[in-house]
Amino acid sequence: MKNINSLDWDAAAASLNENSYALIPQVLDIKECHQLSGAYDDPGLYRKTITMERYRFGKGEYKYFSYPLPPLIQTIRETVYPKLVPVANAWMKALNDVRSFPASLSDLQQQCRAYQQDKPTVLILKYGPGGHNTLHQDLYGENIFPIQVAFLLSEPGKDFTGGEFVLTEQRPRMQSRAEVVSLEQGDGVAFAVSHRPVQGTKGVYRVNLRHGVSRLRSGHRNTMGIIFHDGK
Repeated sequence: MKNINSLDWDAAAASLNENSYALIPQVLDIKECHQLSGAYDDPGLYRKTITMERYRFGKGEYKYFSYPLPPLIQTIRETVYPKLVPVANAWMKALNDVRSFPASLSDLQQQCRAYQQDKPTVLILKYGPGGHNTLHQDLYGENIFPIQVAFLLSEPGKDFTGGEFVLTEQRPRMQSRAEVVSLEQGDGVAFAVSHRPVQGTKGVYRVNLRHGVSRLRSGHRNTMGIIFHDGK
């Protein structure tokens, strides 16, 4: 795994504020991607499996990890979270939201427990040909840390075609804007969970966001999602 502390987090913060997302390139190496994808069928790692078609979430399957998380995932979660807290708290302040988020992941988990949120929300997703994920938001409770990260575990063009990460932004009295984020194997993308502030000519306003995955034309695609707040 790349040294997360050495990444340009100032640039990531600027991109989150400007574009609602930030590319975090080559965080995982190929071996780590294969390790995570290869553990998909280990039932001891997961607390719940969701078949997307059943809930009209798209076409594919995903699984929620159980605690304790695998060491690699725990390290990513603990190391990335503090880098995103300044952006998250700045967003809360700009939106006149009285909530603020603590500096460490362990303190965030304590905060979540006060909202009866104690279930792990880290998940791994698997798509086959025709697989896709409808536009959505990963909320899981009242205490929502406003930024999450997804990691592409498969290699585009070799393991699959299609299956692009899609982010949509709905500004007041405007049509939705879509952004397609090109990812390579091992890349992460940090993005807004549900909304963020935008400075307009008459002050700050709230932009609503959703994310999803476009239809796979061929092959199989695995992704890992790091949501920092726990769920109910």
